[in-house]
Amino acid sequence: MQRRSLLKNMAIGMGGLITLPAWASSWTPDSIGRVATVSFDEEMLLGEIVETFIPQTDTPGAKGLFVHQFALRIIKDCYDQSAQTMLQQGLALTDATAQQTYTKSFADCDATQRKDVLARLTASTDPTGKAFVDMTKRLTIWGYTNSEFYKVNVEKYVMAPGFYRGCAPVPKIAVNGTR
Repeated sequence: MQRRSLLKNMAIGMGGLITLPAWASSWTPDSIGRVATVSFDEEMLLGEIVETFIPQTDTPGAKGLFVHQFALRIIKDCYDQSAQTMLQQGLALTDATAQQTYTKSFADCDATQRKDVLARLTASTDPTGKAFVDMTKRLTIWGYTNSEFYKVNVEKYVMAPGFYRGCAPVPKIAVNGTR
């Protein structure tokens, strides 16, 4: 291999690593910001959907950690236009299914009714419903397990493992390996 092509490939690889979205790992709601691809009502509906996947217990749920904003940011920045269209259609389809089944909006349904609506979307013949639920579930899990709360409190993530002890005594070791 020629030296120039090797250096060129190394420079491209390093540039790619530098430009990766660093906010996608151990993110906070402040690092994501507001995503204006959907209306406020649609964003709140997505918040209820992600809360259905990971509800609040003794730990915060997905909505409490703003995972729906993470999902919106990923869909806007990393997915193509067809995924953004599928998001819009999936949100409308979710609310329409809840209206048809329980004569109330998805946000007004209780937890078992919400799970039933999402199960109906997954089992429906409409490919948009299944794709929407799968994409939303995948992004919910990804966003929750990469949130700052999860990293610090569940995984016990430490930024720099180990500690530097500058003034620690060093035992003398004899030449033959004994102390």
